[in-house]
Amino acid sequence: MDTQVNVTYIIIDGYVDIDKYRYLYFVIMFTAYILILCSNSTVVYLIWIHPNLHEPMYIFIAALLINSVVYSTVFYPKLLIDFLSDKQIITYSACLFQWFIFYSLAGSEFLLLAAMSYDRYVSICKPLQYPTIMRKNAVIMFLVLAWLVPFCKIAGPIIQNVNKKLCKFTFKGIICNSTVHRLHCVEPRIEKIYGLIVFVNLLFLPVLFILFTYTRIFIITYRSCREVRRKAAQTCLPHLIVLINFSCLAAYDVLLLRLEIDFPKTVRFIMSLQLLVYHPLFNPIIYGLKMKEIYKHLKRLFCKM
Repeated sequence: MDTQVNVTYIIIDGYVDIDKYRYLYFVIMFTAYILILCSNSTVVYLIWIHPNLHEPMYIFIAALLINSVVYSTVFYPKLLIDFLSDKQIITYSACLFQWFIFYSLAGSEFLLLAAMSYDRYVSICKPLQYPTIMRKNAVIMFLVLAWLVPFCKIAGPIIQNVNKKLCKFTFKGIICNSTVHRLHCVEPRIEKIYGLIVFVNLLFLPVLFILFTYTRIFIITYRSCREVRRKAAQTCLPHLIVLINFSCLAAYDVLLLRLEIDFPKTVRFIMSLQLLVYHPLFNPIIYGLKMKEIYKHLKRLFCKM
């Protein structure tokens, strides 16, 4: 006896003038995808092969860039298919998977930035204790927690939503995030409360910790000599730039979900492209150009080529 599996499809209604610019969108996004893969992978490769980059700070940078590669690999193939398709649709299960990856990697990014700020704090404020505190086991623990904690926290709501009934089948956006809730017939209050707890744990608390550590670093370096201030600025500035950039993009998602602001379609489209193109390309450029040791090896690599 054959069993029929019911597949629920959702219409993606987030593209602006896709019929008119579909091939232009495809070329731009395909080029961006190749650049993201090449730039992130190159920096990770340099960190992997050079022993002098096998330090906690560079390992955390490599983890961030691996997140960007995974993030882009999940979203870009579907986008490229959408640009060449007459109808932009996605299965409900695939939409939930995008939601899971989107927030898991976002939470992981904030936790990795928090680990990097702690590494810089110990390195600058407690240099004699640095080898004891930031041992190999400690770095592995930070990496495991940065990936495992968000995955576990986001997995709960995803599993709960698998069998939920949908009353709407048109999604206002191009990548699935937690606004998928608006497609459900019922939005339980407990899920909103849980979402707020996850937001505090994965975004608000890590950002507070990062601000605290960098404030301590700036206070201590301000009292030190000019050379110490210069070195602190060299290593801390790229992390702060990445934090500010990612926090601004995260703020848009919070406004979209928590405050339920109905942004115009064009604004949604542009902000989604920012998340998909700007941020994954921004990280390797900042770390590749602003981190002295990485830049040195990058320059040698291109000179050889």
